[in-house]
Amino acid sequence: MNEVTHLKPRRRGRARWVIAAAVVVVVLGTSSVVLLTRVSSATPVKEAAPPAVETAEVAKTDLSEEEEADGTLGYGEESVVGGRKPGTITSLPDAGATLTRCKPVYGVDATPVPLFYGTLPFYRDLREGVADGADVKQLEENLKACGFGGFGTPDKKFTSATAAALKKWQKSLGLEQTGAFGQGDVVLAAGELRVSALAAKPGSPAQGEILKTTGTVRSVQVKLDAAKQGLAQHGAKASVTINGKTTPGTITDVGRSAVEGKDATGQDDGKPKITVTVGLDDPAAAGSLDSAPAAVRFTKDVRKGVLAVPVGALLALAEGGYAVEVDENGQRRLIAVQTGLFSGGKVEVSGTGLAAGMRVVTTS
Repeated sequence: MNEVTHLKPRRRGRARWVIAAAVVVVVLGTSSVVLLTRVSSATPVKEAAPPAVETAEVAKTDLSEEEEADGTLGYGEESVVGGRKPGTITSLPDAGATLTRCKPVYGVDATPVPLFYGTLPFYRDLREGVADGADVKQLEENLKACGFGGFGTPDKKFTSATAAALKKWQKSLGLEQTGAFGQGDVVLAAGELRVSALAAKPGSPAQGEILKTTGTVRSVQVKLDAAKQGLAQHGAKASVTINGKTTPGTITDVGRSAVEGKDATGQDDGKPKITVTVGLDDPAAAGSLDSAPAAVRFTKDVRKGVLAVPVGALLALAEGGYAVEVDENGQRRLIAVQTGLFSGGKVEVSGTGLAAGMRVVTTS
């Protein structure tokens, strides 16, 4: 039986005595008379109304189970830009500057070293006669993006047309027009860069660490327990809170390599961590901060169209399990329920006779 019992308010009649001291003083010399009057038990006495109870509606709604993890707002992991071209550094960008394709990153011997986009490192010098390769195609793609074409659709063949485009590019930079490309002639990155710190100064040798860079878009990085990797799915939504303001985000990267985690004091906590990156759907929501603590809520489970009540409406039964106390115009009864997902102070419930719109007694 799901319906446990009917609650009926119990009342008990009580006889009351009220002693009315009516003192009639009759001045008859030294005599006086005191009269005691009994109030009959039949006299109606008004009882106090039972205290009002707080109730809540049984709602049909969607519930989601979430887990929160600490993160940091920033521009992501730093990468080091190392110089591969011999000479002396003669110019450097400002910290915080954004670097884009074809534009100079730094200068060596008064000539610029520009940024090219790509993911395949330039591992050899390129000139007419070299073997076909993907690095040739990457070079031609960048030359064309910088406005120096003439070789048709970029491909893996280094032709005289490729050399001619290279000479025009070299002339625009004030370089010797050799028609050959050296490994250290450019800085290679997957996309735009932001200068996070300078590691060298003008006058330093150009072969060595020059500067450090990050991505140009702020995101939140979370060191998540590797055992909880299932919480983070690429492309899934997450909720991000920065300086008390909550904004939606999207998981853009889930690390595949676990490293030893740190506790609040910086000591190893023995729990391997992976790095999860969450992009802000509205970048302006983070304000002007370059870095700040953040909290990220990952959704573990979602239940749609379930009945839910406040957690404070659950009553533990002596025989085990739970019930809710339904209030129907002052008449109360218990209905046994099965609990499901707990979320945000509410709990999923089901039980025979329970329906949306009913009101249940609750403590919160």
